[in-house]
Amino acid sequence: MTTYDNSYSRFIAWTKVILPIVALGILSTMFLFSRNIDPSLSIPYAKVDVEGLAREQRIGAPNYAGVTEDGSAISIIANSARPDPENPDTITATDLTTTIEDATGGRIDIAANNGVIDTGQQVVTLQGGVQIETSTGYVINTSGLTAALNETRAQTNGTVTATGPLGTLEAGQMLLERQNGAKGAHLLVFKGGVKLVYDPKG
Repeated sequence: MTTYDNSYSRFIAWTKVILPIVALGILSTMFLFSRNIDPSLSIPYAKVDVEGLAREQRIGAPNYAGVTEDGSAISIIANSARPDPENPDTITATDLTTTIEDATGGRIDIAANNGVIDTGQQVVTLQGGVQIETSTGYVINTSGLTAALNETRAQTNGTVTATGPLGTLEAGQMLLERQNGAKGAHLLVFKGGVKLVYDPKG
């Protein structure tokens, strides 16, 4: 029993000496073989043009929402927007989606590649290819469109092509205007050499 106690005591004593030495050796090896850092290599985030972002003052995923004087709800969502440094009331935006919903439940969704929102003039100009979808089943394509922000009114800046329940349609211009005698209702008006190809299946 005494021999066991002496052997155990000697083991503990040697352990107290050897373990710290081994630990120091491991740490020394880690520092000796560690890879040197090349300060000339930059991390990917260092490539961000911070000065450019500050100069352009871009806004990510902005949105505008309001109610027109005639009771329609209008909302505009964009991928990004940039204010005009010379005119604080003007904002240039990309990948816009505009939604107009009147008091009767009629809805129009308008998508455009880019556009300009002028809060001073209360208008939004959409361009770069515009697609309009109505709750009545029409899909309309045109090159550009101008819509009011304070009232439910819009007009295309050029010719339009459309497909809908009646068939296909071509016209020189399309207008969205308030319907006389119907509170809160609005009409799509096609004019300027309208050509309709009627589809009885529709």
